[in-house]
Amino acid sequence: MSLPKEVSPDHPIHELLSKRWSPYAFADRPVSQEDLRSLFEAARWAASSYNEQPWRYIAASKADREAFERLLSCLVEGNQPWAKAAPVLAIGCTSLSFALNGKPNAAAQHDLGLASASLTVEATARGLYVHQMIGILPDRVRELYGVPDDFRPLTGLAIGYLGDVNDLPESYRPRDLSPRQRKPLPEFVFGGRWGEASDLVK
Repeated sequence: MSLPKEVSPDHPIHELLSKRWSPYAFADRPVSQEDLRSLFEAARWAASSYNEQPWRYIAASKADREAFERLLSCLVEGNQPWAKAAPVLAIGCTSLSFALNGKPNAAAQHDLGLASASLTVEATARGLYVHQMIGILPDRVRELYGVPDDFRPLTGLAIGYLGDVNDLPESYRPRDLSPRQRKPLPEFVFGGRWGEASDLVK
């Protein structure tokens, strides 16, 4: 079994955030439709610019092997060896323009990220794990699923229960065994000038 990578943050945060991480090893255990509906319901209620809700998801589970293999084929070659063990895969897409006026939606990718973050927190609360990835084949997604031109396939998501790191191809194992690390607050929260730490985080 992969070891949970709960961290000890420098400042108090909710345990759902400290427990969340993105494993490569997934267990051979299905995710219930009830749980999946709740994950996407969490994404549904994410905030978005002008309440546009620009995100769309294409999802497949191993309950339908043909649909799962089809979606798996939309991941880059480097992601397929580990992602094929996850019981559920999804592709996150976002609109490129506002339905309201047809103008470019500069917040669309941000809003898809927020929806997927909400999905991930809900998953963590249910004992599930989500590994998001940018390594997808957008043109293949468009071809296989008929994605409209005004939408962009952007990210992949592997969803499931934590698996055994020893079941991973050997080259992926160190990724699940290495500690989680993050930059300290002063390196990304600035004050009077770019690169100068804000007094709020000193």
